[in-house]
Amino acid sequence: MSEQILIVDDESSILEALKGILEDEGYTCTLCSSANQAIELLEEEALDYYSAALVDIWMPGMDGLELVDWLRENGFLMPVVVMSGHGTIETAVKATKKGAYDFIEKPLSLEKVLLILKHALGEVALRRENQELKRRAEFSDTEIIGQSAAIKGVLEQIDQAAPSDGWVLIRGENGTGKELVAKQIHLKSRRKDKPFVALNCAAIPDDLIETELFGLEKGAFKGATKRKLGKFDLAHGGTLFLDEIGDMSLKTQAKILRVLQEQKFERVGGTETHQVDVRVITASNKDLNEEIAKGKFRDDLYYRLNVIPIEVPPLRDRAEDIPILINFFIDQFTYSGDFAKKEIGTEALASMSRYHWPGNIRELKNIVERMVIMVKEPVIEIKHVPPVVRLSNAEVMQVGDLPSQLEPAMAKFEAQFLHSSLLKNSWNLDQTAEKLGLERQTLIDKIKQYSIMVPNR
Repeated sequence: MSEQILIVDDESSILEALKGILEDEGYTCTLCSSANQAIELLEEEALDYYSAALVDIWMPGMDGLELVDWLRENGFLMPVVVMSGHGTIETAVKATKKGAYDFIEKPLSLEKVLLILKHALGEVALRRENQELKRRAEFSDTEIIGQSAAIKGVLEQIDQAAPSDGWVLIRGENGTGKELVAKQIHLKSRRKDKPFVALNCAAIPDDLIETELFGLEKGAFKGATKRKLGKFDLAHGGTLFLDEIGDMSLKTQAKILRVLQEQKFERVGGTETHQVDVRVITASNKDLNEEIAKGKFRDDLYYRLNVIPIEVPPLRDRAEDIPILINFFIDQFTYSGDFAKKEIGTEALASMSRYHWPGNIRELKNIVERMVIMVKEPVIEIKHVPPVVRLSNAEVMQVGDLPSQLEPAMAKFEAQFLHSSLLKNSWNLDQTAEKLGLERQTLIDKIKQYSIMVPNR
């Protein structure tokens, strides 16, 4: 995708001359003969659609300086180079005070136009780079922690997959760290300086997911008053991570398949084809072969996505990493949350290491964070470990660990059973209640009764 340049001038000869020279340099130009026409166009566009604008000052109706005001008032940040055949120092100063990037006198020197535009776009690139550095700071806690053979195998696969542009399909239960794997592949690839854009397909309604992926044109449907860029636009040159791909509708799957094959797409409500350079990494907690058998997933898309398969193991299959992860999260939360340094006691650590962690690393991280926040003592002891963890599967059968009275013993078991069921159903209350044969409100009452912490969704 080349840089988009907006040119606004009431002289057609100027418009055509600038268009010719800029397109020869590889830019894409949009021409407007008045400020009002430019505003009508911009009202349909995303704020970052145009990389720069060349604007004449003296035009009938709204002049160029008023257009600069309108651009800034409406959040358009692209550099604006103003042009005038009646240039004075006063006009140039006024233009720059209003936010113009630079001022060029007419008759135009095309070499000067190109030079100023190059400098302006250089500043745009620098701003994007700064935004990217801020975004990459979000990757600072994406290190994959562990020393087990299972996780070392995953790290080896990441190192092998990263240098290529092959599609990657990551499989694993909820909470195992599939997005971390995708981010590590991106950070070790040749695309690491370009965007990493993620979309959870399960979190977007079917009627909106195509808009999220491909963007939309103004008027695509009622309420679509502006053009919107989609995830494929935003990820151009970089990586697009589609999480829970198994929840995508068959209709959208067909469109994704076309993009993978041709690297082209149309926005919703549009007919123009857009070329894009994106590496797609997908993930699913479902068995896609089973989904194919049910007719819910396209086999041709599966074969296209499954070029490099990576299986992320559940935490129970890498139990030797649990103490390492616990200490890592304790350090992370005490440093980032300004809490006093804490340690975990031997008995507490052993209890947490025995737990089967149906919610995997996400559950472990949430519980460690809770203990760091709530425990006032410098050492986290066994008494501080949540009952559902202390009462692990291996310990339930040991009568000596249960209360001596039947009623409290049953309550402890029920609390653990409900917690485990909620985790298996990804904290979906309706689904959990249905599988347990309970009314939804009854389940909610029991969650409150046993103080089960339900994560925000």
